[in-house]
Amino acid sequence: MKKKFVTTTLSVVIGFSALGVSPTVVHPIEASAATINSQNNQQAVEVKANQLIQTAKSLIGKATYSNSVYKDTFPYKFSCATFLMYIFEKNGVDLGTYNEDYMMKQGTPVAKNQLQKGDLLFFDSRGGKVPNHVAMYIGDNKVIHMADPKQNIVISDLNSKPYYKDNYITARRVLPTLLPANPATKGDNIVAKTISLKGKVKMGNVNNAAQLRFTATGFVDYVYKTNGVKLGTTNMKELMKKGTTISRSNLKKGDLVFFNSTKGSKTPTMVAIYAGDHRIIIPNSNGVLTRVLFVDYYNQHYITAKRVL
Repeated sequence: MKKKFVTTTLSVVIGFSALGVSPTVVHPIEASAATINSQNNQQAVEVKANQLIQTAKSLIGKATYSNSVYKDTFPYKFSCATFLMYIFEKNGVDLGTYNEDYMMKQGTPVAKNQLQKGDLLFFDSRGGKVPNHVAMYIGDNKVIHMADPKQNIVISDLNSKPYYKDNYITARRVLPTLLPANPATKGDNIVAKTISLKGKVKMGNVNNAAQLRFTATGFVDYVYKTNGVKLGTTNMKELMKKGTTISRSNLKKGDLVFFNSTKGSKTPTMVAIYAGDHRIIIPNSNGVLTRVLFVDYYNQHYITAKRVL
């Protein structure tokens, strides 16, 4: 995937590398394929993985390669990363990023000889450790991926070309870490409710639940209220006083994360809902967006996080 730049306006246009930053190179320690969230079960993971594979295969011959954007209407256009982001999102799993660098930091590292369906494989044809291609494992030593402008979406055997051996970096298991717990926690339910409203709410200066029109804080108040949590305010400063202060390293689903618009300021101008595995859900004038905390903008403008559950 050829990298592009975006600005800190958090545009909803998909297909550009977030904020044009050069992310830290990741050197993961490989883990056994048996590594799995104890709150989920392997059967649920396999069902979800098969759904992902089915969706990916359904786009063969329909979607075409693009290194810039994708659209939700035919003809589909994807880069390698936006292709995977799309099929995950269509099956209720939001990766929160269209950047393979950041995808490689999610989930759990897994050894190449212990791959399972749904794992993400990362490659760098430049001989380094920062990926410029990502594919999804579908079993039997095969991956499905948006390969290039000539091939588009293909299924490839990992032994079919030297490319897959010579340029391989690592694999990450994002299932089940991006799935809800079993049984679902209140944090899971809040995240699921929030994501279900993407593209359905109108953000502005008024709060009208019947019309799904909200301010950013009004939207947060609404989502928590529908899950039995009364925040009691739609004022950003007052909201930041709620709950218990949580360190960034201890964030859990449903925590509130606050950011400023001026570096160093303690005055919050943006609130996000933590969605697990470094993902955040941001209500702002562009709608309800999902992003990852790896982006430099969030590091530079982070104020604090509060646990209100």
